[in-house]
Amino acid sequence: MTQVSRRSFLQTGAVAAAALSTGAISTGVLAQSKPASGTPAAPAQVRLGLASYTFRNFTRAQLIPFMKQLHLTDLNAKDAKDHLPSTSPEAEAAALADYAAAGITLHAAGTISFSKPDPADIQAKFEYAKRAGIPVIVAGDPAPGSLPLIEKMVKQYDIRVAIHNHGPEDKLYFPSPLDVLAAIKHLDPRIGCCIDVGHTMRTGTDVLAAIKAAGPRLYNMHIKDLAKPLVKESQVAVGEGVMPIRGIFETLLAIRYKGFVDLEYEINGDNPMPGVIESFAYMRGVLAGMGHPVHA
Repeated sequence: MTQVSRRSFLQTGAVAAAALSTGAISTGVLAQSKPASGTPAAPAQVRLGLASYTFRNFTRAQLIPFMKQLHLTDLNAKDAKDHLPSTSPEAEAAALADYAAAGITLHAAGTISFSKPDPADIQAKFEYAKRAGIPVIVAGDPAPGSLPLIEKMVKQYDIRVAIHNHGPEDKLYFPSPLDVLAAIKHLDPRIGCCIDVGHTMRTGTDVLAAIKAAGPRLYNMHIKDLAKPLVKESQVAVGEGVMPIRGIFETLLAIRYKGFVDLEYEINGDNPMPGVIESFAYMRGVLAGMGHPVHA
């Protein structure tokens, strides 16, 4: 699997951009398959979303118009600024009303810290997700002592937890998705992974192999790109670096991934839109160029 060249992107991306301008394209690509019986199976698809941390320096009132400009309706919301406040149910309800009015769906919340094995604190975070109707909590570096308590809440609330790997800087818990998988293999299957592809690459772990290893326990993904595979400070807009974007999409389709691929653009915090626009244009161009029907 090879990275799509910039020339190829310009060719396929032009088609995608034209369709986008007419409302004919969405953020997903489908791969239809048929089981042995000949009855069509439910299509696998790559669905693009946004991690609200990308706009961590902007308020919800600014975030929503940005999403409209990006033609996005699916959000992984973090308690940053006022994106999805955890301070009170009333503040959370106000945010949910704003998103509903704008036609935005929250498919995940996070990252949410579970750094201490405190039953009351952990339950409060599940209540936060339950009030929002969010099916996936993206957990940032939960302490191993928290995992049994998280498992108890997963069973009680039937909300999935996707543990986010944080790269080589994480010396204690989960630098790679493979570390996550080793820690959760005997836990309830609703506890799985959020693979951050940038952090994964920086550990020296093969991103495509990690996706395959996670398989049905992959519940969320954070997408980004790096100019240098092992250098955190080399993050660039998606398509400008060495991340195998097409290979990632093909592997997600192969494992029939059902979650979202959320752009988490961590650079240029005060002016992220140029890089964000370029990243989504590139990813949509790759999807359009893969030859799969695009779902509206």
